[in-house]
Amino acid sequence: MMSNKTFLGALLGVVIAVALLQWGLSGLLLIVLLAAIGGLAGAQLEGRIDLNKGLEGFRNGGRG
Repeated sequence: MMSNKTFLGALLGVVIAVALLQWGLSGLLLIVLLAAIGGLAGAQLEGRIDLNKGLEGFRNGGRG
């Protein structure tokens, strides 16, 4: 039986192929960008990452 990561990898490959066929490269890039933003938001809400700590460097001029 396939592991969960194998299944997710195969599913991701199918989604990427369909996106490329339907909307071309620009559509695929938009999907990837929005998925990354959604992933960051979900990880922030779950408490896996702290975006505030990561953004402090940008707020303080990038040098700390």
